[in-house]
Amino acid sequence: MTIRPAGRVYFDHNATTAARPEVVEAMIPWFTDRPGNPHSIHHFGSEAHEAVEGARASLAALIGCAPDEIIFTSGGTESDNLAVRGSVRGKARPHVVTSMIEHPAVYATCRDLERGGVEVDYAPVDEDGVVSLDAFGDALRPDTALASVMLANNETGVVQPIADIARLCRARGVPLHVDGVQGVGKIPVDVEALGIDMLSVSAHKFYGPKGIGALYVRRGIELERFMTGGAQERGLRPGTMNVPAIVGFGEACRIAREAIPGEAMRIGRLRDRLQAGLLERTGGIIVNGGGVRRIPNTISLAVPRIEGEAITLNLAVLGFAVSSVSACASGSEETSHVLLAMGLEPDVAQGAVRISLGAQNTDDEVDAFLEAFPAVVSRLRELSPL
Repeated sequence: MTIRPAGRVYFDHNATTAARPEVVEAMIPWFTDRPGNPHSIHHFGSEAHEAVEGARASLAALIGCAPDEIIFTSGGTESDNLAVRGSVRGKARPHVVTSMIEHPAVYATCRDLERGGVEVDYAPVDEDGVVSLDAFGDALRPDTALASVMLANNETGVVQPIADIARLCRARGVPLHVDGVQGVGKIPVDVEALGIDMLSVSAHKFYGPKGIGALYVRRGIELERFMTGGAQERGLRPGTMNVPAIVGFGEACRIAREAIPGEAMRIGRLRDRLQAGLLERTGGIIVNGGGVRRIPNTISLAVPRIEGEAITLNLAVLGFAVSSVSACASGSEETSHVLLAMGLEPDVAQGAVRISLGAQNTDDEVDAFLEAFPAVVSRLRELSPL
């Protein structure tokens, strides 16, 4: 069967998204005729300061906090590092509790801190990738400096029981940091209702610019900065502020707040139709985390005994952009620690493919993928010595 190329179809929105036209338009003046530093006291500085504070208020409205609880950073990775490292810095043999499926921004940071004497417990997950509440609660100790759990997994899309985890942490007086990078802007998030103490956010995951993120820090939470320099962002994030990106971030937050209900429903319908069609047309595949709540745009498939990278490359030739691993792990040659923690055998986990839809995807693109994917898998199975 000959498969015609589909043109260019982008199904990799968990890696990054295209900035919305309104976001780009909002940013342009701050590159050109509005050059002020928001910490300068002249007119241009005041203008920039007002724009930054407007963006701060827009993000605060999206996640349900006060504007002065927002610290702007360069992105999700820096936000995660500020929360994790800032919580243990200066403490004698601190203890951290996290999970086995965290993004490298938290997982690798915790591994690095262990080499410096920090004690870390990694709570297991079940076969759907949901953190064990019993194990997590048992790991919390009187000297635990921080608990850190992601809102939604970047590979599987599985949403964690954050409110339940927060209750465990509150009962023991442990601050809870949540890596919200894959969830904020896709599903409703209210830090007050969920009981979150710190939340990492990244603009480029929901149609904002790359290179800008934020950390929500609840009033009363004490952090030590790990970068030295000026006094910007309450002294926690020194350096001249990226005004154009911050303005774009604020616009992306404003749009997301209005768009989430309808967009989540439409994308979720596309995702479910795509998943059902793939299961019907391609035998022997596994949906990772398919039995529990996920963010509405994500499907993680495992194709046993076929390399996920081979599937990804063959689909790329046909014009489809998907991922075989998280973009942050690409090139590491390691099998997904997330899928292994869920109990998949290595030869199955290596056949994983992530499909993540976005606002511009259409039914026609889903139909084209439903034609291409089974044919690619069939061809690779014929070629596989396994």
